[in-house]
Amino acid sequence: MKPIEELGLLKMDFLGLRNLDVIEDALDIIGRSTGERPDMTKLPLDDEKTYEMLAAGDSVGVFQFESDGMQEALKKVKPTEFDDLVALVSLYRPGAMEQIPTYARGKRNPDLVSIADERLEPIIGRPTASSCTRSSRC
Repeated sequence: MKPIEELGLLKMDFLGLRNLDVIEDALDIIGRSTGERPDMTKLPLDDEKTYEMLAAGDSVGVFQFESDGMQEALKKVKPTEFDDLVALVSLYRPGAMEQIPTYARGKRNPDLVSIADERLEPIIGRPTASSCTRSSRC
């Protein structure tokens, strides 16, 4: 990306659009073969077996979650809800990746997250006063 920008060009990522086409094609195939096209707006976001699979790092073939690094992040965080997956996709970026262990600690025990970790506040929730007494950075 940086060399492209240095040349004054705009880098555009069309991967998301391509994946939407793949999803649409898959839904069409399912609809033709079963007679019923799945409604993506009605898919459950609380399937326990899915979260167990992801928490074990068993995510080969799952878009955005299949790299070795993301599999390790899944094992650290042990997602139990959709918001955990949103946080991981958001944090799994250069610079933000260092916050994954903080997110994992905060998920298990919010009192361990200090005010110094305020960049994660929208994801984890506001730290409690008791967490500030444990951190010299509050």
